[in-house]
Amino acid sequence: MNKTVDIEDLGYKDYKECWDYQEKLFKGIVDTKIKNRREAAGLETPNYLLFVEHPHVYTLGKSGDFSNLLLNEDQLKQKGAKFYKINRGGDITYHGPGQIVGYPILDLDNFFTDIHKYLRFLEEMIIRTLAEYGLKADRSPGETGVWLDVGTPFARKICAMGVRASRWVTMHGFALNINANLGYFDNIVPCGIRGKAVTSLNVELGLETVPMDEVKSKLLQHFETLFEAEIKKPEIL
Repeated sequence: MNKTVDIEDLGYKDYKECWDYQEKLFKGIVDTKIKNRREAAGLETPNYLLFVEHPHVYTLGKSGDFSNLLLNEDQLKQKGAKFYKINRGGDITYHGPGQIVGYPILDLDNFFTDIHKYLRFLEEMIIRTLAEYGLKADRSPGETGVWLDVGTPFARKICAMGVRASRWVTMHGFALNINANLGYFDNIVPCGIRGKAVTSLNVELGLETVPMDEVKSKLLQHFETLFEAEIKKPEIL
């Protein structure tokens, strides 16, 4: 089993361009697994974790409700935002500047073949990272992502999640609000959940901005621990 994970920071990149890149990496892993099965080739499958920051975009999961987008096409243009219906689980969410989006493209055969455990580990990575900033984050029963003040009238989401898996290969992932413009969430029913707020790390800490690279570094430490992975990261991280 190959537990090495290549870390790539894609910087500020258009959503569709990044989605296409995810699909390319995903297909490469799946093709290798098929070759191994058919030809007993014994080839190692690679693993990746992509970090990226997107321009304003709304994405709707395959089982999502289009009515949870509260803007028409002209209004999207006015907001400088794009919209895509995509092949992950979950409903509608927003990506934009000031948000760390993480796309783990892993062959879970290299780690464990349990999609629920995989999702719990991603949530735990976020929870442990936020704890380093003095925030008590948690899961909310029946609702995806990571939340603050769960079970109270002040519950608010700080991280959205939605993944796809096929042949135990994952794609899509999580979106953690660091210095996000929360006004863009007013244009959707986030994740199809009505009546609950969305927040960002800088708001919770009362800061104008939180260093994004600092948060990425903490995320990687917890990812490495939870997945018992060996991470290979570029010098900028």
